[in-house]
Amino acid sequence: MENQTAYLEIRGATGGDEAKLWGQDLLRMYIRFATKKAWKTFLVSDNTLKLSGGGVYDSLKNESGVHRVQRVPVTEKRGRIHTSTATVVVLPEIKETEIQINPNDLEWSFTTGGGHGGQNVNKVSTAVRLVHKPTGTVAEAREERFQEQNRQIALSLLRSRLWERQEAEKMRTVAGYRSVIGRGMRSEKIRTYNFPQDRVTDHRIGKSWGKLEIIMDGELERVIELTKDLQ
Repeated sequence: MENQTAYLEIRGATGGDEAKLWGQDLLRMYIRFATKKAWKTFLVSDNTLKLSGGGVYDSLKNESGVHRVQRVPVTEKRGRIHTSTATVVVLPEIKETEIQINPNDLEWSFTTGGGHGGQNVNKVSTAVRLVHKPTGTVAEAREERFQEQNRQIALSLLRSRLWERQEAEKMRTVAGYRSVIGRGMRSEKIRTYNFPQDRVTDHRIGKSWGKLEIIMDGELERVIELTKDLQ
């Protein structure tokens, strides 16, 4: 299986603080799945993961979309079930030869980091924020100990996001394509995780699985095997 690198980003969408918590739960689920697959994982920022290994992008590309959760939040005093969503975006790592970026189009800024590099990240401006001025596209990296490492990661992530913009524009031009990421509204969902009913449903193939907690613990293989080849 071809060795691949991809970025997986999770954005809280609808549901306030509960959506943010749900996004963190999803990120944890994918990290655990990656560990079971023996993929390398690296946390680029609070909500972005870099993964490397055999067939990473091919396996995860169809995870892009809106993931809905139905559960009683830990902050809910009356036991009411809430519905929240988080948006998953999976992008391949793009070679420099495929997306060429003019250095004059880049705006760099640096702050103290919040990663796991010890005191260095808290005293030195290691965290990187990169803006592509013509498109307004932003990429951030803050988890590495040294600024130069974060610069390289942010630039690579930016290249992937610019590729995503190009692909979306091509699809819109060809067929009035609507972005796979959607607008993050509850109705635009690819999968629902229903905790009271202990069930995960993928709406693209109309199939449900039980034992939700096991799936959230990274046992995603049976779900991804049926959805990774969707067009």
